[in-house]
Amino acid sequence: MDETPAESSLPNDPPSPTVEAAPSLPTAATPAPAAPAKPSAEELKAALKAFKKRIKVTQLDQDSRVGRSPLTGGKSQILSITPPNQYPRAVWEALAAEGKLKYVGEGMYELRAP
Repeated sequence: MDETPAESSLPNDPPSPTVEAAPSLPTAATPAPAAPAKPSAEELKAALKAFKKRIKVTQLDQDSRVGRSPLTGGKSQILSITPPNQYPRAVWEALAAEGKLKYVGEGMYELRAP
């Protein structure tokens, strides 16, 4: 048997338009990102208050679970949490540097003993 190459039923693709590369902007004209400003005392105070509220709510939520009996006693085992994301990381690092929070790894912080 003679086999002839099958003709493609697809129409020929039109040539793709050539795309010119965008001109690169000079890097000297773009300003370097500014160093993050040190958080104000008011911002640190508000962030610490938000952290305390979040850890309290998290502990109460854990203590009120159905599988946990209130008669067995004991305190919540939640000691560290991921801080509220409404404040930047610089705020939490500043609070840890002041000794009000302790960084325990993996983005988690816990309150220092008063």
